[in-house]
Amino acid sequence: METLSRTQPKLHTETYRGDSFFRDDLLLYVNRVPEGFAAPQHDHDFLEFTYIAEGTGYHYIGNETYAVRRGQLFFLPIGVSHVFRPHSSNTKKQPLIVCNCLVHPSLLERVAGFVSDPDILGYIANLAEGQEQYFTRPDAGETIEQLFQALHREYTLGGEGSHDYLYALFVQLLLSVYRVKQRPPQRAGQTLDAFSAVLDYVDQHLSEELTLSRLSRMSRWSERHLQRLFLRHTEQSFHRYVQFRRMQKSCALLSGTQLTVAAISERVGYRDIGSFLSVFKRTMGMTPGQYRTTR
Repeated sequence: METLSRTQPKLHTETYRGDSFFRDDLLLYVNRVPEGFAAPQHDHDFLEFTYIAEGTGYHYIGNETYAVRRGQLFFLPIGVSHVFRPHSSNTKKQPLIVCNCLVHPSLLERVAGFVSDPDILGYIANLAEGQEQYFTRPDAGETIEQLFQALHREYTLGGEGSHDYLYALFVQLLLSVYRVKQRPPQRAGQTLDAFSAVLDYVDQHLSEELTLSRLSRMSRWSERHLQRLFLRHTEQSFHRYVQFRRMQKSCALLSGTQLTVAAISERVGYRDIGSFLSVFKRTMGMTPGQYRTTR
């Protein structure tokens, strides 16, 4: 993450209170909002996980300034002053859109009951006790983005057992954030870490042509060895796995955006919309249009 030397002028800091956000005894608040220039520098009496969903801009945290772009995660503990600003004053053409998950401190104690790993429990305890400093990480493989999308959808649409469903998603978010935060730099000989990086690469380049030859050059494994790794760790061939991930992403775009089917086809790597429609119907048992109307 790029940290800039310049800072914004010292401004009065407002405090946002959780009472304004948490409702119906729900200890989470989730939204997706475009950032502008009206919001004041502020701190808050709750924890906040923020994902940069679209665009570029700046994040002022205390006396530091971070250049931000899509795919970055921020954690803000209680009492830390911050504010987002878009890159341009023309926010219609160059928006900065963020997804926020606000967390009541008491929720951490509740969800700890779902966790058995002592290291994760220690991490949750540190969050609850204010021992974790603010941090930022990139979202490798779009795992965090998918969880924020699921949280926002459940929060806005709801359904039976919605509170429990949201808390279960939040546990997944905590575990994923912990993994992202703790993931060590890749070292030679760590096959699982290296293959995980290959899967992340696939997820980040679904809109492009993906071949075993390309992954072989990137990973320095032979195509034959890569095929064996895909079969061993995903229980699918390379081509089946890529198709599976493309269908997953197309379903997320159909339910979570207003993009046309043709645009989604290109986003997931199909230049021929006929091929996309054929694969989608064969995989999902319905057309993309039918899928969208059922969601």
